[in-house]
Amino acid sequence: MPTEQQITGAFGGAQPYGRTTMKTPALNLPASRKTTLALGALVSALALSGCVNYSGIKTDKSIAQPQQFETSQSIPAEGGKWPTLDWAGQFGDPQLPKLIDEALEGNPTIAQAQARIAKASSYVQSSKSDLYPKVNASYSWTRELYSENALFPPPYGGNWYSENNALVSASWDLDLWGKNRQRLAQAVSQQRVAEADMQQARIALAASVARAYNQLAQLYALRDIASNEISNRKTIGTITNGRVAAGLDTNVERQTATGNIATSQANLTQIDGQIETVRYQLAALLGKGPDRGLQIAQPVLHPTANVALPDNLPADLVARRPDIVAARWQVEAAMHGVKSTKGEFYPDVNLAAGFGFDAFGWGKFLNFTSRQANIGPAIHLPIFDAGALRAQLKGNYADFDLDVANYNQTLIGAFQDVATQVSSIRSADKQLVDALRALDASTNAYQLAVTRYRAGLSEQLQVLNADQNRLAAEQAVVNLKMQRRDEQMALIKSLGGGFDAQSSGLVAPTDMSDDAKGPNGAPWIGTKVPAPTATAVSATSD
Repeated sequence: MPTEQQITGAFGGAQPYGRTTMKTPALNLPASRKTTLALGALVSALALSGCVNYSGIKTDKSIAQPQQFETSQSIPAEGGKWPTLDWAGQFGDPQLPKLIDEALEGNPTIAQAQARIAKASSYVQSSKSDLYPKVNASYSWTRELYSENALFPPPYGGNWYSENNALVSASWDLDLWGKNRQRLAQAVSQQRVAEADMQQARIALAASVARAYNQLAQLYALRDIASNEISNRKTIGTITNGRVAAGLDTNVERQTATGNIATSQANLTQIDGQIETVRYQLAALLGKGPDRGLQIAQPVLHPTANVALPDNLPADLVARRPDIVAARWQVEAAMHGVKSTKGEFYPDVNLAAGFGFDAFGWGKFLNFTSRQANIGPAIHLPIFDAGALRAQLKGNYADFDLDVANYNQTLIGAFQDVATQVSSIRSADKQLVDALRALDASTNAYQLAVTRYRAGLSEQLQVLNADQNRLAAEQAVVNLKMQRRDEQMALIKSLGGGFDAQSSGLVAPTDMSDDAKGPNGAPWIGTKVPAPTATAVSATSD
């Protein structure tokens, strides 16, 4: 009668080797033989019980959700629109969009980002190849003198013979546990990271060009003020000369007026040097030599419009900023790395086969009787590795925790960036109202002081003080206007600069399985990779 023997796997539950039942016929063996078999079974059971496993290795980290941050006061919904990729046109200077396009085409930063994408794409192709069988062919020709006193007796021993060997072999890793598919998904995620990084580089470059161009416009506006100031100082000098001739002023006032004119001319020269420096900076951003900057025409930027933030900004920002999208895909890549390493704990099954010909000499090399063939499976099971696999998995989880923290920090930084720019713009708008009032008052005071000085009713010091106050007020208005435009450009960058993950094909996975969620149902990470080359594989959180 047959007997039933139960062999319980060493892992149980969700671990790699579950409970297995095997039926074998009863054997009539000597006692010594039965003892040997019992010892063998015991050794096998102990070996299985010592197989490496990932019990106890897990993480409790999860990515932050926009809704958990309070932003309603600092980033209010105002019914505005998201920036578009042609946002530079709103500033009314046709030269600015052309400069941005030139920079995106010629700046080495973009070429570097494109190279990183190409490298990531090569990893995808390499990982994809692991899913398919591999076929190889080999041929060897050996001329050998066989020993008379070894394996082959005469007439082979003691003579030279040629051996021809040709073999076509094939192998296929069945990837029963999805390890290779997870590596492919990880490579696809890394490619998405590189693509999002390139979009971030493009947005940062466009914003840098625009803000440098605005700085150039600011310097030209300050130059106009400095040029007008020279004229005003010369006017004061002319009045002073007349007063000296009339005996109302002394040579002290004349020399003071002459020195003020020279000081104003020095300020104008300083601004010209700053303009040239910014031109060189723009040329570098365009990816060109310094002479290209000298060919840029004087900016003619229009006044900026009011800023209205889009509705539902916190939730939508995660798909509008490429740095957040890149961080999200990096988390996805790390989780696929965890899943791939978990597959290392399970047995690998490879199928291998080969066929060819092997013969001495050429006469019978391709004869049917010279054929050689092999076929069979190969199974690899980690039993003891001194903790290497567990250490590797811990490292993968550490990478995951780090990438989750980086994502959360990027999200927090994005909210802070938007709130800061909005606050700065609001502050500049309020300051500009007061600055315009101050400019109007100081201009009137200066005109009255000049009139009184010309009529001999006041001293030179009074008109110089009034002129200095008017000059400072005029510079403050220009600086506030340019600062406000710079902050608006920075806000456009903070809102993603027209990037949209949906239209760029970089939407991060959002579908979640129950065992791929963190505490309280918070998402760990998406379990789908939206790419035709990757296969979705569910993950566990421990």
